[in-house]
Amino acid sequence: MKPNLLKPQPVQDSVMAPEPTFALHGQPSLGLSSLAEALKAGLSQRRYRFQTEASEPHLVLNFITPTAALPYRRRAQATFVLSLLELPEIPAEPVKALYQYLVRALSNMLLVYAPGQGAHFLTLELGHFVEPEGERFIERLLDRIEPIASSTLVINNIFDPELEPELWQGDAQTKALSKAGELLKAWDLLPAPFPIEEILSPQDLRHVKRLYGIGGLSYGNLSARRDDKRFWMSASGVDKAKLREIGRDILLVKDYDAEANAMRLSVPPRLEPRRVSVDAIEHWLIYREHPSVQAIIHVHAWMDGVPSTQFNYPCGTYQLGEAVAEQVRQAKDPASAVIGLKNHGLTITGRSVEEILKRIEGRLLNQVPMS
Repeated sequence: MKPNLLKPQPVQDSVMAPEPTFALHGQPSLGLSSLAEALKAGLSQRRYRFQTEASEPHLVLNFITPTAALPYRRRAQATFVLSLLELPEIPAEPVKALYQYLVRALSNMLLVYAPGQGAHFLTLELGHFVEPEGERFIERLLDRIEPIASSTLVINNIFDPELEPELWQGDAQTKALSKAGELLKAWDLLPAPFPIEEILSPQDLRHVKRLYGIGGLSYGNLSARRDDKRFWMSASGVDKAKLREIGRDILLVKDYDAEANAMRLSVPPRLEPRRVSVDAIEHWLIYREHPSVQAIIHVHAWMDGVPSTQFNYPCGTYQLGEAVAEQVRQAKDPASAVIGLKNHGLTITGRSVEEILKRIEGRLLNQVPMS
């Protein structure tokens, strides 16, 4: 293994991690009652302490119905919500039919249980995978759930209005990012954002944006190194085919503040900036460790035969960033790596944005395999 001298430690490692806790919310349906008890027992065996909702738990099992997909309203970003829904059978197009329940219930993940058939999981990133009933069913469900329950979001931003005037209109790297976004759109690699505003009320939409640090649901992101310590990156929730304004569409990331658990950015003064992409922590980890990496592109697509992360960690978590950074570290050439994010997509490093595009042109599969 290559030495890892520059890999930072998250703030959580500096203190004793608190005992993870979980709570139940809502009333389980008849078919979900036994499943709920089994999950409760399994979490307890994995050293999760059951508690009431009075104090904010790490994980909430939120029981919903097709006619009442009621949310659990978190009071902290650190709480992850798994909503559980029972249906007599799974629709022919699960993502199209069921994603609305995930969003309406303000969930990190949705588990749809069809008795006798098994469970379908959906994630905000359009991940979809199945666990059939049978041997070790509950253990397999918990193996899907636990990475979410133990993850740490890094989605807060600290904006410093100090960007150099000569960068207010961008530079050659931001122009390259803009052209790359247009090309990815032409290649049909930027799936249309799910119409979240059509599903949620204005109040719930504001709640989701605040919790997840997003401007909307949008897929894929791009970044390019500016200098030894800073990199440009696309904003959260923007149309990647229209990356134009500095501080709004493209931002300059300068550091990760471990104490505040937030990304720190330089922005033009007198501007209300957008948040940077939730994957900024992942890109920061890679750039900090590998000076040869000059650009990174993330797309919801796939390539056969690529190394992949082991767990389906949520976007914007330190754990996903670490998992991808570890795969880049193991690559023969970290500056020319193609890393699969389990049930999610690809992170591709390169020596320039243009070089990445040349390498991947015509080689990507638009459908991400789920496992």
